[in-house]
Amino acid sequence: MKIRAFAAGAIAIGGIILLFAAGVRAQAPAVRVLASNGVQGAVTEIIPQCEHAIGHPLAVDFGTTASIKPRIEGGEAFDFTILTADAIDGLIKEGKVAADSRASVARVGIGIGIKAGAAKPDVSTPEALKKALLNAKSITYAAAGASRPPTDKMLASMGIADALKSKTLLLSGAEETAAAVRDGKAEILITLISEIMSAKGLALAGPLPKEFQAYIGFAAGVSPNAKNADAAKAAVKYLTGPKAAAAYKAKGMEPGT
Repeated sequence: MKIRAFAAGAIAIGGIILLFAAGVRAQAPAVRVLASNGVQGAVTEIIPQCEHAIGHPLAVDFGTTASIKPRIEGGEAFDFTILTADAIDGLIKEGKVAADSRASVARVGIGIGIKAGAAKPDVSTPEALKKALLNAKSITYAAAGASRPPTDKMLASMGIADALKSKTLLLSGAEETAAAVRDGKAEILITLISEIMSAKGLALAGPLPKEFQAYIGFAAGVSPNAKNADAAKAAVKYLTGPKAAAAYKAKGMEPGT
């Protein structure tokens, strides 16, 4: 009986400690994060562990790099940001991100997404991909997404850009393009592999052939005016460290590059 009582007491004390720790995190000021849709799936999975590690909650606002960068340039407050590596480097030059805080997150290629359960088209070669795009009833990709320039270049090199215009839906971002495929408004999605693998109701038909493949790198950086600078630096260290690597790999990304 004494052993049972002791065990019950230990469990109760452990529960109190966990509740206390959760309460401390809840009371600690939130770390404000502006992050690209390209890392949303992986970062969302890592947030609870990161919050536990740094003792602060994370308030994350996801969007396209093209929409977030101007907000930062316009003076919007944030503690740290995760955007394409080029955007981070540009913000460092502008003094909007601290140079000594820059950390590589991951890189990811571009792929072809379809509705989950649909027959996967062959996209393994340039010829097969060209045929799949021409045969598709409708196509979508983000108008301002990081994958837009390589996609436009690919379609132009194939000589089918004009042929696809009438059946292409250019939408604002990852959520909108994924919804178009789920709702049957678009048959094929061209975007970052991580966005396809993170989207509910979508499946990856395959990466672009090596002849057209382009990799988008992501990096993190802390604001020079961060209100929670120490917590932001700790969060960046966690999100770019070995404990976060598995989450990036699960979304088709290559961490640390």
